[in-house]
Amino acid sequence: MSHLASVAPAEGVPGLKKRPGILEALDDLLQDATAGDPITGLKWTRKTSRKLAQQLRRQGFNVGHSTVSRLAHALGYTLRSNRKRLSRKRNPNRDRQMRYIARQRRKFEKAGDPVISVDAKKKELIGSFKNSGRTLRRQPLDVLETDFPGDAAGQARLYGIYDPQRNAGYMVVGVSHETAKFAVAAIRRWWIEVGRIYYRGHTHLLIQADGGGANRSNGWLWKAGLQALADEFNLTITVTHFPPGASKWNLIEHRMFGPISLNWAGQPLVSYETVLKFIRTTRTETGFQCQARLDTAIYETGLKITAAEKAQLNLQPHRVFPEWNYTIRPRDPTSKK
Repeated sequence: MSHLASVAPAEGVPGLKKRPGILEALDDLLQDATAGDPITGLKWTRKTSRKLAQQLRRQGFNVGHSTVSRLAHALGYTLRSNRKRLSRKRNPNRDRQMRYIARQRRKFEKAGDPVISVDAKKKELIGSFKNSGRTLRRQPLDVLETDFPGDAAGQARLYGIYDPQRNAGYMVVGVSHETAKFAVAAIRRWWIEVGRIYYRGHTHLLIQADGGGANRSNGWLWKAGLQALADEFNLTITVTHFPPGASKWNLIEHRMFGPISLNWAGQPLVSYETVLKFIRTTRTETGFQCQARLDTAIYETGLKITAAEKAQLNLQPHRVFPEWNYTIRPRDPTSKK
């Protein structure tokens, strides 16, 4: 049985008067160990309902493991996994930037302008590889013993665009490299197929992205790609980047990537079509749906832009953390070479 982790304790549980003190004893056993604690009881072991029942019986409570599971749930304990929210290095400007990101999003949403949260999801090997998670089936599904990239039919490079106002996603599945050009091509495709239709007449776009990867805050290829997008569609594009250690707060992480990962959990991604179908059939109770497209273009790595090309960008850094926040406006056609 899996580890039981605590959430908010329940306020009293009906029908437990016959077991005075058992809730307190169980709650104490389930508390996480802290530095300095003696290595006793279950605080330093994997807490299963059977081990908990055994410990409670030693304390004089006549209880079985199924009852322990029920009592733990009544106390507010449930199965939980670890959350990646801590950072060894906390940027001193993190909180101010997070507030700025929220203000920009509210500002654009109030005006009815499109806001998108973007990011690259981890790459997936295409083939009969083990995928974390379990599925209901009569017999286990056999997969390859190893996860060697050389055994894969290919690699899926996933770049997502999440629209919080519509609670809708758009995923581009690439077969090449995760580059700035790939990221911009994904956003361009979203704008052509979705953005300019649902936000007809709007000429301002807000992009909220992590500070690293293909859309990193100091990436000139990323900015040059957005400039080309601004010029092509007469768009004014504002970008706000999440500070280091705060990428998990990007909306796309838990509103789009999370549901997609759950949908294909335990299912080998044996082909690109399999990846696309799992993405397209992802649904949530809040109404989230996601489109998916395959991008078979080959994106080169190691490309750079010249100082002259940088100078031609119509890029306006914001006064608040200009390294993280900037606006790119369309250029006069006569100024472009």
